[in-house]
Amino acid sequence: MSEEGLRAGVEKMRSEGVAEAAIRAFEHYYRQLEAGETGLMPEASIEPVTDPVEFDELPSDPGAERDALQKAIVLRLNGGLGTSMGLSRAKSVLEAKDGLSFLDIIARQVLALREAHDARLPLVLMDSFSTRDDSLAALSEHPGLDVGLPLDFLQNKEPKLLVDGLTPASWPDDPGLEWCPPGHGDLYTALVTSGMLESLLERGFEYAFMANSDNLGAVLDTRILAWMRAENVPFAMEVTDRTEADRKGGHIARRRSDGRLVLRETAQTPKEDLAALQDIGRHRYVNTNNLWISLRALDAAMRERDGVLGLPMIRNAKTVDPSDKSSPAVYQIETAMGAAIEVFEGARALRVPRRRFAPVKTTDDLLALRSDAYELTADARVVLAGDRTTVPFVALDPDYFKLLRDFEERFPDGPPSLVACDRFEVEGDVRFGAGVVARGDVKLTGPRTVEDGAEL
Repeated sequence: MSEEGLRAGVEKMRSEGVAEAAIRAFEHYYRQLEAGETGLMPEASIEPVTDPVEFDELPSDPGAERDALQKAIVLRLNGGLGTSMGLSRAKSVLEAKDGLSFLDIIARQVLALREAHDARLPLVLMDSFSTRDDSLAALSEHPGLDVGLPLDFLQNKEPKLLVDGLTPASWPDDPGLEWCPPGHGDLYTALVTSGMLESLLERGFEYAFMANSDNLGAVLDTRILAWMRAENVPFAMEVTDRTEADRKGGHIARRRSDGRLVLRETAQTPKEDLAALQDIGRHRYVNTNNLWISLRALDAAMRERDGVLGLPMIRNAKTVDPSDKSSPAVYQIETAMGAAIEVFEGARALRVPRRRFAPVKTTDDLLALRSDAYELTADARVVLAGDRTTVPFVALDPDYFKLLRDFEERFPDGPPSLVACDRFEVEGDVRFGAGVVARGDVKLTGPRTVEDGAEL
């Protein structure tokens, strides 16, 4: 049955015009799935990383940094719809700060770097079919970005596979639900299948700084770039110290069998090892998904491996309709872009300050970002305000604040002041007036309305 499933999956992809290299990658992972591969990474197979390169110890050489920047691009992963917040459009076009969207701020960051270093520095997005139109429309408001390269390329897609039989799922009520992205590890395949990698190399670009579009702390740092070039580093992952908020996030480790750096995600962890995964004293460094890669090293690896980089598989168990748990059980075969750290000989982990890792995954994160705990600088960097060294902890009741429309309805006049707040917790239905100020540790219980100008 599984051989029939593979054939049906390949035919389905070809009928949709999916590139052959992406189909080869699907075949590669399908055969692993068929063979019973789970993608799990037991604790006994890895050991903690104790010696990352320290960002604060990187040398500063303005001339080398300027030269290196001429060879670099900024690449942002931009395929997400923000469905966890109830959005049906690109999350990156959502207002992030001071009336500007995530993409507005990213565009301004790139333009500021160009001006400061007299560089051509392209901005390129990896979009999905769902995010492309919104995102390109947003970037059209910044015509100075155009350097003669496409502003985006599309990630690939693959069929969801029924757990029973490993055949492509069929869902006539909404055929779009029959498909899924292959995880953000598809970035490397999509760079090739889109022709973007070839175009970049032809134009003399050699390095890419890659990050999620919802992480505005991820600004290209020229010291890191110059270090990569000077040390001939093929791949680098920015890691930062794990906190309680990162207990379930992917962490960096070292594989015992060959000493290679690896990324372990929660979905790759056996149940009996979850306690070790969540032990932030043992595994101290979280993957920020701020990644640096030599485009020449990537091109060589893809050619050597016939377009299949061979990242560790993540078998993600879902239902074909995520909103209907009674719909058929499916597997989504995924890979993580950070897992490429194990592919490249000489790859490094780089410990960076927490300020470079500020992703917005929930409305809790969004409230902190929109508040005065963060400032937007003249060169579009999002930095902690005043003498703050940490982000305020925000926990909003998901029953009333998880969805963006409910969140904004309860903050109609904008967020409260959080610049002097350490913890901001809300339980129940609470609505906020204008000019509210929170200090220290604040916990509110609803139902209630906080009046204009209240000090908490």
